[in-house]
Amino acid sequence: MLEIRWHSRAGQGAVTGAKGLADVISTTGKHVQAFAFYGSAKRGAAMTAYNRVDDKVIMNHEKYMIPDYVFVIDPALVFTSDVTINHKDSTKYIITTHLTTEELVKAQPKLEGKEVYTVDCITIANETIGRPIPNTPMLGAFMKVSGMYDIEFFKESMQRILGKLPQKIIDANMFAIQRAYDEVK
Repeated sequence: MLEIRWHSRAGQGAVTGAKGLADVISTTGKHVQAFAFYGSAKRGAAMTAYNRVDDKVIMNHEKYMIPDYVFVIDPALVFTSDVTINHKDSTKYIITTHLTTEELVKAQPKLEGKEVYTVDCITIANETIGRPIPNTPMLGAFMKVSGMYDIEFFKESMQRILGKLPQKIIDANMFAIQRAYDEVK
């Protein structure tokens, strides 16, 4: 079973991102879960969201997991939360930051020796979507790091999911996904 944990602040789109990823995955015949855990339900409060993916029915509904991927979409959470908790040796971290991977690992020793990828999803979101909601750029970076799906298939699926939004916003999200896919290091 593939497990993903999102670290975010309420209002940054982690729950929507987890649900969007689940929607894409569900169209490929896999079983998937998307859920969240809120501390305080206020905008800006730290929170986590989760995905599970498997070829068979997923009976586990606990929030506790040993993730294969950890997404950190608010850069400050690397320093204020333990994003490495319950990790495994092979856990991959995709972290929103303006720092290089080397600078980030030096600044946060808990990341030393871990497989860390960085991309500035907040800047990408601001410059493409016009709002600091980094969930779709994070998914673009995830497609690159994981190789789970071809980026064109993923963008087509996300266009369907975002279909109720104005075309301008859908297009901006497609640019954000592609840009994060291209820029993740």
